[in-house]
Amino acid sequence: MSRHYSGTNQAGRVIALIADVMAAILGLWILMYLLDANRANSLVDFVHDTAAFLAGWSHDLFTFDEAWARVVAGYGLAAVVYLFIGHFIAGRLHR
Repeated sequence: MSRHYSGTNQAGRVIALIADVMAAILGLWILMYLLDANRANSLVDFVHDTAAFLAGWSHDLFTFDEAWARVVAGYGLAAVVYLFIGHFIAGRLHR
């Protein structure tokens, strides 16, 4: 039996994919920060700038004493929110 995908289902897939990419960039920056990646590297710089843009609203939201905890909490929160909202919208479009 062939399954027919409507335009809203495809839009939901695109929204979920965008949310996944955004969360992956944020997660990649957290990993790079924790592993003390070379910030002079152009890839590291690109990931940092993109993650800072995506997490601008949650950056320094928490005031932990340790810098790594602020990065994990701030950027991690943004990643979780993007995943939750993106997949919630995708699920609503799928119905």
